[in-house]
Amino acid sequence: MRLDEALLEALQRWAADELRSANGQFEWIVRHALQEAGRLPSASERAARDRR
Repeated sequence: MRLDEALLEALQRWAADELRSANGQFEWIVRHALQEAGRLPSASERAARDRR
């Protein structure tokens, strides 16, 4: 994924403040946004998909 340099630096600072890697922080942000939007699959939906 490509990020603007200033955006990446801000992400890295935020991650450091929360004792996460930049990747971990990015994942947390995306997961939170997906949950808020009601777009994150539930555990049962993920389990059903994994059985396929």
